[in-house]
Amino acid sequence: MKKILVIRFSSIGDIVLTSPVIRCLAAQLPGTEVHVLTRKANEGLFKTNPSVKKTFVYDKKLSEVIDLLRNENYDHIVDLHKNIRSFRVRFALRKPAGSFPKLNIQKYLLVRFKIKLMPEIHIVDRYFEAVKPLGVMNDGKGLDYFYSSPNQLNAGKLISGLQNGYYAIVIGGKHTTKIFPAEKVIEVCRLLDKPVVLLGGKEDESRGKMIADSLKTNVFDVCGKLSLDESAEVLKHASAVLTNDTGLMHIAAAMHKPIVSVWGNTVPGLGMYPYLPGEPQKSVIIENKEISCRPCSKIGFDACPKGHFNCMMTLNSSEIADKLMNIGVVFSLLPEDQR
Repeated sequence: MKKILVIRFSSIGDIVLTSPVIRCLAAQLPGTEVHVLTRKANEGLFKTNPSVKKTFVYDKKLSEVIDLLRNENYDHIVDLHKNIRSFRVRFALRKPAGSFPKLNIQKYLLVRFKIKLMPEIHIVDRYFEAVKPLGVMNDGKGLDYFYSSPNQLNAGKLISGLQNGYYAIVIGGKHTTKIFPAEKVIEVCRLLDKPVVLLGGKEDESRGKMIADSLKTNVFDVCGKLSLDESAEVLKHASAVLTNDTGLMHIAAAMHKPIVSVWGNTVPGLGMYPYLPGEPQKSVIIENKEISCRPCSKIGFDACPKGHFNCMMTLNSSEIADKLMNIGVVFSLLPEDQR
C-alpha cells in the first residue's frame, strides 16, 4: 500500500475517536501515506496529527475536492463515517474500501423500543473492523489529541491562582438533552473541595455566567473565551473532569484524565463513553437506569420530549460530587507516569 484515504467528516468528539485507527495505520503499515478527508471546520484536528500526511477538506460540496482525491490514486479507502456522503466519495474514486458496523438497526431498536441488542463494544473498537482486513490492530494506547500551537499554551497563564488543583466542569454540548442542567452544576460545585473551571463554547456563555453568579467564589467561568486547544490545556491540568456526553469528554479521555461523565437522554450503551483502555479506574459513569423513556435519541433534542427531563434532574448531586472528589484523590496518588 502506498496511500490510504481515511474519511471522517465530523464532529470534534467523533474525530478524536478516530485517532487510534489513524495512529495504528501509520505505525503498522510503514511506508504508507495516510490521508484524511474531512469538513473544513475540522481541518485543524487532523493537520496537527503526525500520522496524517495530507488533509483534504471541503466546505459546502464534495465536488470541491473529488478531482484532487482522484489525482492521489489511493490504494484503499477507510470509511469511518459511513453515510451517503462517504459513499459518494467511494463511488467516485472506485477504489477498494473498508468500513465498520454502524449498527443503525440496533440503535433504532434501543432508542425506539428499548430493545437492547447493541454489543458491549466501544465505537473505537468497531472502527478497527474497517482496517482489520489490512492487518491493522488496536494497540490499546487510547485516544490522541494534538495541539495546533503547543508552544503558545500555558494553563498557568490562562487561569491564575489554581496551583493547588481544580476541577474542570464541561457545561456545554450541542443538544440540550445531553447537557447537565445549570442548577445541578451549581448543586455539585457547592459540595466540592477545590475551585472549578467552567468550560463551554460561545453558546454556553449565558449558562456559565448564571452558574458563576450563583456560586460567586471558587469558580472560573471561561465559556466562550478559549480556543479548543486552550480548553484542552485546561482539561490536561485539572485534578479531575466532570462532563456530559460531548466532544470535550473525548478530549479529556485523550489526556488520560480521571472523568466523571453524566448521562441524560443518551446512554453509554450506544458505545460512545470515555475511551480509556487499561485505565478503568479513571472513569465513572453516572446515569439513572430507572428512567424508562431513555434513551429517547442517539443524538439529542433541544428539549425533553416528555417535558420533565428526569434523566438529568434526578441524578444525585452529592453522589456526583463525591465521585469527582474521590477520583481526583485516586488520580493524585498514582505515580507520575500513570497520570
